[in-house]
Amino acid sequence: MSIIAWVVLGLLAGAIAKAIYPGYQGGGILSTMILGIIGAFVGGSLFTLLRTGTLQITAAGAGLTIPGILVAVLGAIVAIYLWGLIRRSSNA
Repeated sequence: MSIIAWVVLGLLAGAIAKAIYPGYQGGGILSTMILGIIGAFVGGSLFTLLRTGTLQITAAGAGLTIPGILVAVLGAIVAIYLWGLIRRSSNA
């Protein structure tokens, strides 16, 4: 997938995940894009783990298709949750 497709997927997945996830996450368009791209990798890796039983760091399950966007959004929601845990533990 080209870099432009990753940027579009990141924007879509990050924006949808931020809209779904409760609470305030902050950040602008760049953080939303980065969150979505990280979500694509997390979601793609989890998708590969569930499908094949092996853990591979890949975003092969996430592309510019409806299932790919859903995988990226689910991964971005996981990334938002983990980022919230990291921020909360560092402020304590």
